[in-house]
Amino acid sequence: MAAPALEERTAHADDRGIRLGIRYDGEMFSEASGGLRRGTTYLGNVNCQITLDAQRLIGWPGLTVFLYGLGIHGGHPSTFAGDAQGVSNIEGPTTWPLEEAWIQQNLSGNKFSALIGRYDLNSEFYRLQSASLFLNSSFGIGPEFSQSGHEGPSIFPNTSVGARFAVKPVKEVILRTAVLDGVPVDRPGGARRLFAKGDGLLVVGEAAYLYRPASPEQPRSRQFRIGRQCCGPYTGKFALGAWYYSASFDDLVERGSDGRPIRHRGSAGVYLLADHAVYQDADHPERRATVFGELGIGDPRVNRFAYYTGGGLTVSALIPGRTQDELGIAVAGAHNGSRFIEAQRDQGVRERRSEVTVELTYLAQFASHLAMQPDLQLVIHPDTDPRVKNAVAFILRFEASF
Repeated sequence: MAAPALEERTAHADDRGIRLGIRYDGEMFSEASGGLRRGTTYLGNVNCQITLDAQRLIGWPGLTVFLYGLGIHGGHPSTFAGDAQGVSNIEGPTTWPLEEAWIQQNLSGNKFSALIGRYDLNSEFYRLQSASLFLNSSFGIGPEFSQSGHEGPSIFPNTSVGARFAVKPVKEVILRTAVLDGVPVDRPGGARRLFAKGDGLLVVGEAAYLYRPASPEQPRSRQFRIGRQCCGPYTGKFALGAWYYSASFDDLVERGSDGRPIRHRGSAGVYLLADHAVYQDADHPERRATVFGELGIGDPRVNRFAYYTGGGLTVSALIPGRTQDELGIAVAGAHNGSRFIEAQRDQGVRERRSEVTVELTYLAQFASHLAMQPDLQLVIHPDTDPRVKNAVAFILRFEASF
């Protein structure tokens, strides 16, 4: 007797409460002009996820177990473009990290949710449906936050451990907060530590309003779907968030009488997000246009980027018969703080105020398991270094799920 097909075995496992997923993201990168150097490279991620539904497995309602492993390999596009924001959001150190491993309990008809474990903040916080079409890292989470703290917050490709709580007081509103180790689990040099002395805590809060959701919000888990998946589909989203590190950080400029940097206890920031459909065809609802905007304000005393601004336009199903395709154009600006500029000037380095990236992209979905995405980015003032010419980068990404 022939063995069951992979799809049949996967469907059977899903019926029993075990959801398996493997996705491969790969891309060819080419630096066409400017930047640090011209050239091409290839990079990719293997994404492996397991979601266990305890309701189906053992009859425990509302309990979910999630494991997510990564395999990162290939080159580093930013070493060609020379940018600070990151032209590719799948670039990372060559390694096989554990991205997430958590247990979640939902109660009161999914109106309350508690999660504990290793957790990627950007899977729920600082996230917009339209912005996640784009490949530049800043459209996932702004650089004023992603490049903050000691070794960054708990996001790809290096997460930390903690807890997240969410409540939905009414259908359209979601309130979330997370308390995590202030430093990711994997430290420089290969060490792994949890809540080491001096780490402090990272506390993040967000209030989000979802306007006319297209369908009830699904239990929190990252779906295996080509293209974008965020927060359940919606027509509009408005979110206000804030973050705070409890650890101490060196001032970028000020020195004490002993010549050492002044230490500041705590570092904080806020962000504002908006995403809204401005057009939808009555006869073909899949054909629509959305606009989004992002504003993030960091801590210029201790962080390089004082604030971030981003925004863009996406159009779905522009070509007849291509209902799953998406076209987008967006702009991301990372803006140096005055103290960082002053610190660089003291070392004889002149910095421009901002790095601005303009991105044009098209996502073409050929089947439920395959998509291609050509992407063009113009990086103006890479790394805000006046010695580096504006960079033009081309990316051809493909995604295949199994």
